[in-house]
Amino acid sequence: MKLNKDVLAELRVEPGKHAHLHERSTKQTVTDWLKDKDEKNDEPRKKVAEKDLTSFVTELANAQDLLWADGSHALLIVLQALDAAGKDGTIKHVMSGINPQGCRVESFKQPSAQELDHDFLWRSAKVLPALGGISIFNRSYYEDVLVVRVHPELLDRTHEKPDDGDFEKLWKNRYEDINNFERHLHRNNTRIVKVFLHLSRDEQKKRFLKRLDDPDKRWKFSTSDLAERAHWDDYQTAYEEALSATSTPWAPWYVVPADHKYALRALVGGIIVDTIDQMDLKPPRVPKDKLAALDQAKKDLLAET
Repeated sequence: MKLNKDVLAELRVEPGKHAHLHERSTKQTVTDWLKDKDEKNDEPRKKVAEKDLTSFVTELANAQDLLWADGSHALLIVLQALDAAGKDGTIKHVMSGINPQGCRVESFKQPSAQELDHDFLWRSAKVLPALGGISIFNRSYYEDVLVVRVHPELLDRTHEKPDDGDFEKLWKNRYEDINNFERHLHRNNTRIVKVFLHLSRDEQKKRFLKRLDDPDKRWKFSTSDLAERAHWDDYQTAYEEALSATSTPWAPWYVVPADHKYALRALVGGIIVDTIDQMDLKPPRVPKDKLAALDQAKKDLLAET
């Protein structure tokens, strides 16, 4: 199963153009990718999306086997979003069929003292996927042009200070560094899927309140979440500029509506499947000079009493 190409094009931030986050819906795509199926099957749209996700999960499991067997490419999935947008749930549901032996999830929180002694890309570079493998970055090196942009005082802990207080030049240089870093990865056969989970302010409030009302989920809420919510507009500006500056032909951004989790997860699954399809992976072929040995091995096994 494949995600509608019109939907993929709509979600993608075209390289060289602005993301226009304020014009993008957090609830649905303009292309109604569930409508035809909904009318045909007479099923609730949520159930249709969940069926699509099941199909994508199966395809991802098969694709992972092929990715590992082929061994010529790696896959890096970058998930960025504000708090409560659904990053953890997306990883859990979309990657539920993946073999843990060939996949690792990296969560990037506040950098350690050792990490601060290096450039901002270092801590991500050291945990990149090997060929044949998949890595998922739950947040990423983009935090250094998002959180750090909203809270520039965090730069006081680093050796990377803006020249003469020129912060705009610093962000521009970091965008350039990120683009070059990702182009290097692409040239070396690491394909990158970058997804921004586009959540509305109202929906974030609902999810925060739901966490606070549920004793089993209160641990998910932090007072710092509320403090960061106060910077909502600043984060929207930071995301708008970062996505616009770093959506490239070799590593485009996808902006996925995140207010409805069932649609979000299916869309992310479809984006990942499409990226792997473009790798044009092939199963390994046994050399002709080894076929005779394999045939003999089969005969020997069959001859056992």
